[in-house]
Amino acid sequence: MATEEPSFQVIKKLEPFEIRHYQAQLIAEVTVEGTLSEASNKGFRLVADYIFGNNQKQSNESEKIAMTAPVVIEEQSEKIAMTAPVVVEQTASQSDKRQWVLYFIMPSSYRMATLPKPKNSQVQIKELKAKKVALITFSGWVDDEKLKLRTEELQAWMKQENLIPVGPAQLARYNPPWTLPWWRRNEVMIPVQ
Repeated sequence: MATEEPSFQVIKKLEPFEIRHYQAQLIAEVTVEGTLSEASNKGFRLVADYIFGNNQKQSNESEKIAMTAPVVIEEQSEKIAMTAPVVVEQTASQSDKRQWVLYFIMPSSYRMATLPKPKNSQVQIKELKAKKVALITFSGWVDDEKLKLRTEELQAWMKQENLIPVGPAQLARYNPPWTLPWWRRNEVMIPVQ
């Protein structure tokens, strides 16, 4: 079975890096706490519950929504008021309580008016505006260390290409959990000007 992926236009490609332009997309998202692994599992279950039928159409019926790829997760950063100096310290116990936003991209056949409403208030439906992203593609399992390494590689390439980030790094995963590591497709994406 083919899984729908969002369409995009490739602006530049230099393996393993790429610059893409995506059109606006509808997403179903949740905000969860924990480590990358915990947040991925918890967030996936919540949004999967929505697409598998924990939703309501205008006719009060539920509807199964097709699974799409990728599943995207990004760490939420804390907004801090400007003062001088600004000092932020994260203790070991706080590192396990990081906040993450995880989302599924909805199939392109839906519009905001036709997408079923979530029954779980944790699931939010939003529209992402069209965007340009720089990304790095890689395979294997992803943990905090690998995410940090790939993000740093992408940031170094972006600096070399004079690309200015306009948002946080996002991890996009394309495969089901049972996919063998060397066949897994992952991307770290950063929105750019």
